[in-house]
Amino acid sequence: MRTYTVVESPIGPLTLVAEDGTLCGLYMAVYRHGPPLDRFGLRDDDGFDEPARQLAEYFAGDRTEFDLELRMDGTPFQRKVWAALRDIPYGETESYGELAQRIGEPGSARAVGLSNGKNPVSIIVPCHRVIGSTGSLTGYGGGLERKQFLLAFEARVSGRTLI
Repeated sequence: MRTYTVVESPIGPLTLVAEDGTLCGLYMAVYRHGPPLDRFGLRDDDGFDEPARQLAEYFAGDRTEFDLELRMDGTPFQRKVWAALRDIPYGETESYGELAQRIGEPGSARAVGLSNGKNPVSIIVPCHRVIGSTGSLTGYGGGLERKQFLLAFEARVSGRTLI
């Protein structure tokens, strides 16, 4: 059974989706590859306290890693990419090509990009930390302005220079 709730954030409302109590989606007000709204299930604000708390801590600059059980359905390649995204340190970036190399799939930067774009749990699985080979901000399901905000926010909190 799927349920969802909506929490406010500095980048607009975030829809959290759970299946049988496990977080399986985090979608921004604008998202390119998410499921249709009717797939979110029933609105139920119960059961989302921990994800909401961790997101609030993240946006307050008090959390750099998330500790949540996730259910992420996808192909084996997508799951490999999504797992690797969680290894990109807070406040840092990696190119699609570097990520492809790191997961042992050199030459698959385009497939990495497609998998990155289909990440169902954005922010928590930090797909915003992946950039183009020239350092450019390429594609983001939640919109480039949100990607830019998240990267600038993490750079400010961590004291690093990103872009």
